[in-house]
Amino acid sequence: MHIVWDWNGTLLDDLTQVVDAVNVTLGEIGEPSITIREYGAHYQRPVRRFYESLLGRVVPDDEWRLIDDVFHVAYRDLLPKMRLAPDAIEALDGVRRAGHTQSLLSMLWHDDLVTMVERFDIGSFMNRVEGLRGERGARKQVFLEGHLQALGDSVDVGGVLMIGDALDDVEAAVAVGTRCVLYDRGTFPQERIRATGVATASTLVGALEVGGAI
Repeated sequence: MHIVWDWNGTLLDDLTQVVDAVNVTLGEIGEPSITIREYGAHYQRPVRRFYESLLGRVVPDDEWRLIDDVFHVAYRDLLPKMRLAPDAIEALDGVRRAGHTQSLLSMLWHDDLVTMVERFDIGSFMNRVEGLRGERGARKQVFLEGHLQALGDSVDVGGVLMIGDALDDVEAAVAVGTRCVLYDRGTFPQERIRATGVATASTLVGALEVGGAI
């Protein structure tokens, strides 16, 4: 079995910092701050649609470029405050001890992702670490397809388990034919996660157990 881990909101506990960065962005365009619950209620991909849902209006191109730029600067400023999920190391070690392989796929900029993986010293667990190099805010499906192709013939798509925290993780997994378990302590409120009908877990180790990996 091969495990594909999501990063933001899954292995990385960064929800508070994400919402803080969103609020910096909203302040820049003259909009009021939001709560974590409001963020979870509106969050979707492409990210531009999240802001349109949140603001209740169309976001024109020039404003979207400003939003995107301000958010990423604010998010990078908050990187030192971020920590791994409580049982992240236990989960990664459990996969290795079970004899499975694992990789990391994130919509975070690749260079930022690599820096954080090095900071937390978890690169040795991964066969591949891959962040975003292309269009910001896009859907995850195309990146998952490329990620699995890059892993090569040693990884059977039907034997892949994806563990993430967002609906785009489910959409990507279904589109490429892998299984998915959602971690319900990340981006989305639990009721929104469970409404999908997808298998869920409240810990990363629990997600591996639900997915039959350990």
